[in-house]
Amino acid sequence: MKCEEQRVTRRTCLKAALAAAATGGLGLARSASADAPASYPTARETFALRQQGKKIPVIFDTDIGGDIDDTWALAMLLKCPEFEIKLVAADSGNAIYRARLMAKLLEVAGRTDVPIAVGLGAADRASHQSKWIEGYSLDRYPGTVHQDGVDAIVQTIKKSADPVTVVCIGAVPNIAEALRRAPDIVRNSRFVGMHGAIRRGYGNSDKPVPEANVRSDPAALRTVFAAPWDCTITPLDTCGIVALSGAKYQRVYDCQQPLIRALMENYRVWITEPDWLTHRPDPAKASTTLFDTVAVYLAMGEDLVNMEDLPVRVTDDGMTVVDQSHRPIHCAMSWKDLGAFEDLLVERLVSG
Repeated sequence: MKCEEQRVTRRTCLKAALAAAATGGLGLARSASADAPASYPTARETFALRQQGKKIPVIFDTDIGGDIDDTWALAMLLKCPEFEIKLVAADSGNAIYRARLMAKLLEVAGRTDVPIAVGLGAADRASHQSKWIEGYSLDRYPGTVHQDGVDAIVQTIKKSADPVTVVCIGAVPNIAEALRRAPDIVRNSRFVGMHGAIRRGYGNSDKPVPEANVRSDPAALRTVFAAPWDCTITPLDTCGIVALSGAKYQRVYDCQQPLIRALMENYRVWITEPDWLTHRPDPAKASTTLFDTVAVYLAMGEDLVNMEDLPVRVTDDGMTVVDQSHRPIHCAMSWKDLGAFEDLLVERLVSG
């Protein structure tokens, strides 16, 4: 599927993307990044599950409750029929708080079939979305809660009949520890993350900076990148320019489905909280940057982005630099059609 503006309109491209997703074609037009050691699952093989009438097994590892984009990403994930959500895992510390937030969102969405994993750092400190989960105990969740989140990740991968895509949208200490405990999980999984800044920085700056997810735990990401599995990332080069406004945002804001109402409630709670937020949009008019939604997209397709295989080294201060001595990582480096991705995101969020 090509989304070149001179050949097709954005609306046509979106229709093609949705149709391709329904049949497993989304993302199958792929660069050399599809190639990996034969014994390890590739993105191409994962996408092909849809052509076999199957869903893509996913573990969602998140630092939800910090930036609001994780909440948007979880909502998107829940609205994508391509995925079989095997597990959602709280990562990056304060894991009970994050697990409580996911539990309430899953309950609102009617998805208590999804197991929750409490990852490393099982604290329950108040944070930016605490007001929305005030009085909500993790014991209230009707579904399964795994207190050893790392073991849950390992066992979920080992028991899956099809390769699991591990979608990580925060720092990755859970995944680094899972690889330490069970290095063989790489034979039945692949990694997709929102990490790094290769050529662009925040706000589409031409100066890369230490990206927050990397800066939080560079050593953990080095462990993930060094493991012999298929790794794909969306650095700030692509995810750092995604936001919704105007008519697109209004469709989401006006949606009356319980999960999307909960998303907007969280956005209104969150917007006044972070002291690091330099620009505070009106929650009735626009989103903040939705970095993590791009990682969810890359778990099911790549047609809307330009992929490059780059040898990435993670520095101690959280930079992600190209270094020929390191193994290649599949990087979404630019957009073929950002508008079509925004349309796809909106369609998924407002879908019934």
